[in-house]
Amino acid sequence: MTDFVERHSDRILGQLSCFDRIIIQGTLPDICYPGAITNFFFRSGIKIFDFKQWASPMRDDINENAKSIAHENGLEIEFIRKKNFRKDDRVAEIVAKRGDRPGLVHIFSAMETCTAFKPWHDQTIPPT
Repeated sequence: MTDFVERHSDRILGQLSCFDRIIIQGTLPDICYPGAITNFFFRSGIKIFDFKQWASPMRDDINENAKSIAHENGLEIEFIRKKNFRKDDRVAEIVAKRGDRPGLVHIFSAMETCTAFKPWHDQTIPPT
């Protein structure tokens, strides 16, 4: 945590020394909209049609890490299927059963909505 605070000290207004959850929000400006990811891939020498192959190892690493954390803490990962699901209400149910002790309470998994684009190949343009 100290490394994070030191790295971003110019953008941090305050710091809590005791907290029960962390929510980090942000954007990746280099790849946060369709044109940007296309430019990033072009600069990196990656074909846009290889996106799935390029992203899969990172997705798999994130999933495996979440599963490992769940296993270490004796938790199941709960996939949220409902649109208007209240995570706070679900956590309150779990805390009522397990007790209000320190530690990881629950892990949710969800398919978040996001802007997407579909690459295409314009076959009317002659190859260069």
